[in-house]
Formats: sequence, structure tokens, C-alpha cells
Amino acid sequence: MKLYKAWLIFVVLAMVLAVGCTPKAPAEKATGPYEIATVVKITGIPWFNRMEEGVKRAASELGVNAYQTGPADADPAQQVKVIEDLIAKGVDAIAVVPNDAKSLEPVFAKAKEKGILIITHESPDQVGNDYDLELIDNIEFGRHHMDELVKCMGEEGEFAIIVGSLTVPLHNLWADVALEYGAEKYPGMKLVTDRIPSGEDQELSRQKTLELLQAYPNLKGIMGYGSLGPPGAAQALQEKGLIDKVCVVGTVLPGHAAPYLKDGSLDHGILWDPGDAGFAMTWLAKYVLDGGKVTDGMEIPGLGKISLKANVLTVDGMIDITKDNAEDLGF
Repeated sequence: MKLYKAWLIFVVLAMVLAVGCTPKAPAEKATGPYEIATVVKITGIPWFNRMEEGVKRAASELGVNAYQTGPADADPAQQVKVIEDLIAKGVDAIAVVPNDAKSLEPVFAKAKEKGILIITHESPDQVGNDYDLELIDNIEFGRHHMDELVKCMGEEGEFAIIVGSLTVPLHNLWADVALEYGAEKYPGMKLVTDRIPSGEDQELSRQKTLELLQAYPNLKGIMGYGSLGPPGAAQALQEKGLIDKVCVVGTVLPGHAAPYLKDGSLDHGILWDPGDAGFAMTWLAKYVLDGGKVTDGMEIPGLGKISLKANVLTVDGMIDITKDNAEDLGF
């Protein structure tokens, strides 16, 4: 009897140890729709308000819990904090429009450890993401800005470049491309100073442009990246009565830019629809979470076929915005 009890105790202990040493099965996803958060550079400005419309449309059409958030200022550290909070919350996917690609690498690594999918936009060289989605060919986009500026001011003269910040990946890529292209094709163009950060702020862009006009009285053109940069520059030209003397081209929202295009203080706008970007990032996140395979030539609903190089998806969505079509584009 004692021998039987000893044997029984041995068997029970062996079973306990076996269970304790067996790897745990992956936790099943909680019931309910995927939670997909889009984190923008700064909340409350027209560009990202339009993007949020696309995110909300995706939530409705795709049946996911999708929403947009971000910092109150275009501050890389604040954006990192927003992402850290989403990681702690345990969302399924995070779509990000980076303020500073480098500063996001550590927090993206944390997200990966938690099994969270990372999609970026406007950051084709991003490290640590799963996919990056672009709605334009960034090389052609940068070159097109230089061509349009030259079309307005001529092939010779002084110009300046305004960017949202010196760390925003695409603003600075476009500026690099435009300058390299311009140096080869338009050698008479002269950049008067280093690119000027406007903090994604129209008033700051206006102030910076007023300073430019005072420092460089022969300035003939301004190229602006960041949807509030060109309107701010246009305001400065209005104030100084220089609408016919200085050309302004850059990324703008049609509805916001229409008054400046009409009076000529803004000469040409170029961009894509950020609402499409908001929808497409959410769609892509759900597609991947569902087990879909991303391939060259696949289609994103409403946007058409993509080109896939490494982990960067590109769609041709570039739009030229003029005084004739700005009010008809619908955003």
C-alpha cells in the first residue's frame, strides 16, 4: 500500500513538472474587431483632419475599430509617447506618419516584441516597420516641384525651401531630390539659405517668409513642403504686396489653398489626398492581420494597383492643384 502511494505521488509530481515545462500556447486574440490606430505628426491641422476622414471611412467599411490620434505639437518625443501608450493598450496595428524616423526605431522594436503590426506613411526608408505606404513616386514628386517653380519664376534666380521640420523624412527627401535635379537641369537657380523649418504651423511659416523677404530682397521663389508652409508664405506676400514678384509652389490642401491660388499669392499646389492615405493604411493593416500576402501589382480598393519594392508600397496618386480646379477636388 505504501509502495502504491509513493508511486502515485511520483506520477502526480511528474505530471505537474511536465505541464510546467511545456511551452505555453500563443494567447488567442480577444473576440471583436481589430483595433488599428493611426498616429499622425500633429493633430488638429487640415491635412490630418482630412486623413482622419479616411480612417473613419475605413472603420465603417471594413468593420474594424480604427481611429486616429497624435501629439498636439509636431514633437517627435510626444509622438513616441503616444505610440508607447498604444503598445501598452495592446492594439493590433499602428499606422504612423513620422515626425522623426530615427526616434521611432526603439518604440517600433517594442511594438514588434508585442506582436503589433507597424505600417508607416511618408517614411520609405523607415527602420523597424512592417510596411511603408506611399501615394506618390517621391522622386518624381520632388522633381515636379522644381519644374513648377521654374515654370513660374524662370530658370534663373534666388529661391528658398520651407519644410515642416528638419527631421520629417519625406519633406527633406523631396527637398534633396529637387535640389539635385535643379542643379543639373536648372544651373541658374540659386538656393539662398538652408531649408527653413516651419513647425507645421502656418503662422510660423508666414513669419519665416517675412524674414526671408527682408534678408533676400531679390528672392524670386519659395518651394514649400508641409501643407501649412505654402499658405503661410502666401500670406506674407499678401502683406508685403509682392504677389507678382515672388512665386510660391508646394504641398497644400485644395480647399485651404483655394483663396491663395485665386489671388495669385500661391502659384501652384501639388499633393495627394491624405484621406486616401488614411483609408489605405487601415485597409493594409487589416489585410495583413487577416493573413493576406502583399505582392507587386495587387490592388488597394479605390486606389488601384501598387508597386512593391522591398517593404514599400507605392500608388500613383499625385495631384496638381491650380486656381481652376482647387474648389472642385472636394477636400
